[in-house]
Amino acid sequence: MYILGRYVRLVEGLNYRIGRVAMYLIFVMMAVLLWSSITKVSPFMRPSLWTLEIAQFLMVAYYILGGPYSIQLNSNVRMDLGYGVLSQKTKALVDAFTIFFLVIYLGFLLVGALNSFSYSLGNFRQDTIPFLYGVVVAFFTNGVEGAAAEFGVIERSRSIWRAPMWPIKLIMIIGFLLMLLQATAEFIKDIARMKTGLEDPFDTAPKNRNSN
Repeated sequence: MYILGRYVRLVEGLNYRIGRVAMYLIFVMMAVLLWSSITKVSPFMRPSLWTLEIAQFLMVAYYILGGPYSIQLNSNVRMDLGYGVLSQKTKALVDAFTIFFLVIYLGFLLVGALNSFSYSLGNFRQDTIPFLYGVVVAFFTNGVEGAAAEFGVIERSRSIWRAPMWPIKLIMIIGFLLMLLQATAEFIKDIARMKTGLEDPFDTAPKNRNSN
C-alpha cells in the first residue's frame, strides 16, 4: 500500500505542476491571436504567416497537457445517471470499472501518437519502436546531428508557412503518457476507496496541496 501511495503522489505531483503551467498557455495563445490581428490591420506590417498554426498548436498543448490536471480536479465531463446518490464505495467501484477501459483507450492513443511521431520524422518503412530507439541512441552517441541523420523527409503542414509537425506530435505523446499515468493513479485510488470508504485515501487532492 505504501508503494502504491507513493506512486499516486509522484504522478499527481508531476501532473499538478505541469497542469498549473499549462493553464497559462491560453494567455500565450491569446497574445499570438492579438498579434495576428494587429499585423492584419496595420498598414505598416505584413500579416504574419505563422500565427494561426502556432495558436492551434498552443490549443492542442493546452488541452493535452492540462487533461491529467482536470482529472485531479474532477472537472472532466461525465454523465450522472444516479451516480450522485451512490455510496462512496459504490462510486469507487463504478469509477474503477470505467477507468479500466480508459487506460486501454489511452494505451491505443499512445501507440497511435508514437506511430504518427515516427512518421513525422520521415520514417516510412521501419517499425516505429526500432526507429525511435535508433534516434535516441544516435542522439546520446553523436548529439543532435547524429539524431538528425536518422531522419527522413520531415513532415510539414500544408499551409504556406509549412511548419514541421513533429514538435506538436511529441507534445501529444507526452500528454497521452501523462494521462495514462494519471488514469492508473485514479484506478489505484478507486481500489483504495473501495477498501477504506475514504474520498481521498492518499490525501493527494489539489485542494489539500494548495492549503499546505
